[in-house]
Amino acid sequence: MGFFEKLKNGLKKTKEYFVGGINKLLAGFGVVDDELFDELEDIMITSDFGVETTEYILDELRRRVKSKKITDPMEVKGELKDIIAGILADGAESGIDPESVPVVITVIGVNGVGKTTSIGKLATFYKKHGKSVLLAAGDTFRAAAIEQLEVWAGRAGVDIIKQKEGSDPAAVLFDACNAAKARNIDVLICDTAGRLHNKKNLMAELAKMAKVAGREMPDVKRETFLVLDATTGQNAVNQARAFMDVADISGIILTKLDGSSKGGIIVSICRELKIPVRLVGVGEKADDLQPFNAADFADALFDD
Repeated sequence: MGFFEKLKNGLKKTKEYFVGGINKLLAGFGVVDDELFDELEDIMITSDFGVETTEYILDELRRRVKSKKITDPMEVKGELKDIIAGILADGAESGIDPESVPVVITVIGVNGVGKTTSIGKLATFYKKHGKSVLLAAGDTFRAAAIEQLEVWAGRAGVDIIKQKEGSDPAAVLFDACNAAKARNIDVLICDTAGRLHNKKNLMAELAKMAKVAGREMPDVKRETFLVLDATTGQNAVNQARAFMDVADISGIILTKLDGSSKGGIIVSICRELKIPVRLVGVGEKADDLQPFNAADFADALFDD
């Protein structure tokens, strides 16, 4: 099964709720009026587009309806798809280029969102594209984090640099950077602690790690990916805002999209946070994390 088909299957719950609701709504209206827009607003809010993003989309939709003199409710769906696709495509550098190496990727996110799993799947993605990958077990705070990352390293067939629990994460990254240089590694992926309740400590930790990476690999591209769980809805946006205070995030990895009926969260993320979605997860298998493509997402969501 190709990834587009996986994406369509992964968006099944969202499609049934959001697009199914819109189809039913439009079929029941004979005109495009304020009541129709009110009903659309309810569907979008409950699909986790968020209040701000919903208002933006509906304002743009009203403008288009007026300028194009649209009177048939069924024409509204095409305009809605076009607006949403535009929002999703607006983020710079959406998706990920496996040929853009060497690169150091720091992965952040709270515990439970699928951070370790995403690192393993990301390693698998690069390996499938013929790149050499090294993992750094930078989450030394959580007891099982190192062991879990070791399991994923084994599945992906890549090496891992680790120290004992409680070690300085920056020291782990220092060792990993030197190993990556010595082995001429294409992609170094570093795990981090999933603590957000103490922002001051987390900020200091991430800043120290960034300093190490910048000093040891000054000419290598650096990325910081934030992992968010699609099933948490608007709470994912709140997490992202909090992490934006402590890290320079270059992209979002959105996991568990197949487990949510509220896939509108991806539109809210792109519109409100202005951070590009780089990868989306639509299944449990190692190759079910793939680069995000705005046009594919819109097609998979809206097309029959």
